[in-house]
Amino acid sequence: MGGIGEKRVLLRLRVPGPIGRPGPVEALLRQDRAAVLSSLTAISIVAWAYILSLAWGMESSDAAMGMGLPQMRPWGTADFVLTFVMWAVMMVAVMVPSAAPMVLMFAAVNRKRREQRGPFVPTGVFLVSYLVVWSGFSALATVFQWQLHAATLLSPTIAVTSPVLGGVLLMAAGIFQWTPLKNVCLAHCRSPLSHIMTDWREGTGGAFVMGFRHGSYCVGCCWLLMALLFVAGVMNLLWVAAIGAFILVEKVLQGNRWLSQTAGLLFIGWGTWMALSPMLRP
Repeated sequence: MGGIGEKRVLLRLRVPGPIGRPGPVEALLRQDRAAVLSSLTAISIVAWAYILSLAWGMESSDAAMGMGLPQMRPWGTADFVLTFVMWAVMMVAVMVPSAAPMVLMFAAVNRKRREQRGPFVPTGVFLVSYLVVWSGFSALATVFQWQLHAATLLSPTIAVTSPVLGGVLLMAAGIFQWTPLKNVCLAHCRSPLSHIMTDWREGTGGAFVMGFRHGSYCVGCCWLLMALLFVAGVMNLLWVAAIGAFILVEKVLQGNRWLSQTAGLLFIGWGTWMALSPMLRP
């Protein structure tokens, strides 16, 4: 899962009871799984419902403006705020499912500490701090969209209209899939128990710091994948779902770099073709 150190932690936590009974961590995960997963599912459903309403609202310019999708006109303060809300909610919809293993592990370890009369921190603090980091990314994405809008480089579905720019985004994302930084951040996201046990901090502030650190690694792993939303359209729901599914699978597959690297090669090839396509036309 995450190396020799993490395996030792697993052995310490999996102190079995009588034969055939699960160890403490397994039992705790089963107890907390229904409550935590139902909460995460509800959060994701609400976020996706909002995104769906935005996509459906784009059928008329008046609705799109009211839902936070400014059309081809200069932005005002309200446009900026509503666009930020759109990005923040979209990050919740896409990233909460992939954060579920970490949140479940935090809840399980936290409950074990409470049962041993240790300090208890609501799991929501960890999740909120995780989403705070993605809110920071949402602010940067909003600024980037604002600049593209001002340069008239966006379609009504919020896709870049420049093949060269779209190609550059794809190639950058593909190259990043092969970098050491991607490896480090992805390894962290794939090893929730190791993160919880080695970086545990006490109290509400400690839980906030832990969630913030995990969110930072997660942004480091996925920020260029999120930038690819501009290639096929931020409001292209199939594209949004495809990126979210890829991020989830990439994190779930333990110790396999072939998926990330193969996707990187595909992004590079696609980006090269897109950037060169204007010159290849007769």
